[in-house]
Amino acid sequence: MLKIKALALAVAIMSGTASNSLQAHAQEAAAQAATDMKIQVAVATASKAWKDAFNAGDAAGAAALYEDDAVMVVKPFGTFKGKEQIHAFWTDLVSKGFDDVVYSKTVTTVLDGKSARVAADWKMNKASGVITNELWVVQSDGRALLREDYFEVAQ
Repeated sequence: MLKIKALALAVAIMSGTASNSLQAHAQEAAAQAATDMKIQVAVATASKAWKDAFNAGDAAGAAALYEDDAVMVVKPFGTFKGKEQIHAFWTDLVSKGFDDVVYSKTVTTVLDGKSARVAADWKMNKASGVITNELWVVQSDGRALLREDYFEVAQ
């Protein structure tokens, strides 16, 4: 909806029919839409990299997509704090032959100028469940990393 409003206001500006306040609002809306798109692209790129690493059996690569002090809560298995514990969790899972993770019904919600939340259903070769909250934060280098990862494994 924001993109439609920004487009309508941009058309009004170009046709010369918009007031100064409408022009300012259009510029602000366009800037916000551009920022939101950058966040969405960074998160989608990082999420794909995480899935690719996991599916390749690269637990270290998957863990590298978390911030150093990230928190991962896996129901019913527990809470894992920091990259070392998160890496150990993924290493154990990969060693047991889990792979082929696929997300569906993915919803990405941009929170602010540097972060977004992702929720989705997921399935893999030996399990399935739901992601209730992946908090991705765009770092100073433009890459998104996971700060929080909450998901459930179906029983």
